[in-house]
Amino acid sequence: MKELDKSTLEQLKNSIKYAKENSPYYKEKLADIEPQDINCLKDFQMILSTDKYDLRLVYPLGIQAVPDEEVIRIHSSSGTTGKPIIIPYTKQDVDDWAVMFARCYEMAGINKLDRIHITPGYGLWTAGIGFQAGCEKLGAMAIPMGPGNTEKQLQMMVDLKSTVLCSTSSYALLLAEEIAKRDMKEQIHLRKGIIGSERWGDLMRNRIAAELGIELHDIYGLTEIYGPGIAIDCDKHEGMHYWNDFLFFEVVDPETGKAIPEGEIGELVITTLRKQAAPLIRYRTHDLTRFIPHKCSCGSEYPMIDRILGRTDDMIKVKGVNIYPGQIEDTLKKVSGVSSEYQIVIEHYDGKDRMTLRVERTPDADASAVTLKVIDTFKKIIGIKIECECVDIGVLPRSEKKTKRVIDKRYD
Repeated sequence: MKELDKSTLEQLKNSIKYAKENSPYYKEKLADIEPQDINCLKDFQMILSTDKYDLRLVYPLGIQAVPDEEVIRIHSSSGTTGKPIIIPYTKQDVDDWAVMFARCYEMAGINKLDRIHITPGYGLWTAGIGFQAGCEKLGAMAIPMGPGNTEKQLQMMVDLKSTVLCSTSSYALLLAEEIAKRDMKEQIHLRKGIIGSERWGDLMRNRIAAELGIELHDIYGLTEIYGPGIAIDCDKHEGMHYWNDFLFFEVVDPETGKAIPEGEIGELVITTLRKQAAPLIRYRTHDLTRFIPHKCSCGSEYPMIDRILGRTDDMIKVKGVNIYPGQIEDTLKKVSGVSSEYQIVIEHYDGKDRMTLRVERTPDADASAVTLKVIDTFKKIIGIKIECECVDIGVLPRSEKKTKRVIDKRYD
């Protein structure tokens, strides 16, 4: 565990002081914490973390640390698993976010001559407006399409000669399949894809890159911490660089909340260093990653985390075994003839769990052979017996946003 340098320590003290003095939530939470008593990383990690469940308790704006007249915008989480989390922004917050996002584009090799085709949603969601603000800060052409209407997406992509696609991995795959189906690849001018909002595995990554003929970059962010644009991988793809002059990252044991050795996988915890309207101290993201211990070969001084490997709340328990979606993707990589898409259906019959893994096979693969191989490989790697249904490419659902891959019918 690396010790804090003097500059970072001072930034963290200032963040604690600011949050304690200005946010109603943190006035109470940090009542017994004195910033001057924080003298090392161990001291800082004694502060209780904040979680999305805490923010729901102070809904809608109990986190707000500035007067109303300084708030120029709000964004919100989807609220699909509970009350939405509402995050206010000052002008500085919005400007800082745009600066970070422009860095992301530059880190991915994108410049002012690029035409950036933005498909994520606008509105309360942070994605669309974040991609656009960063694009405008960079000085490139923004094509603010938003989600849906694939026919129009493809028309504008061709007519405006879009060079960069910004989307979820699910929608990038849907567009790639449509372009291949219509034999439009020669009409497309894309050279880069900036993909975020959901975890995606190597099978999907390789398929999108091959079908569109582009280089793909993982971008990371979450509504509570500005939105997308706080980390991205460069052309070396050794990890995602994050902006440590705006944010302080920790990786902790998801069960205990304690620090773990550098390089081990754990839960990402973030502290904002400059955020005015909604400062967050030791915010648990529930995203699983690890620090990349070496400096990137691109030469950048910005540190790196690994791709997001899953979420602590994505885990499913079947037949007493804990399973993460990432494990399923890693298992399917070992089976030849399997394409990128899959769906899990979990049911409960006669007092027992039954899991069916639906997979798509490549056109040249034998369905029976793929089915048997998936069942055998899953048993060897994950440790439980499952059913497998092998279907043709295109049969499983596609999404313009995030694809729902787990259907748990046990509690219906």
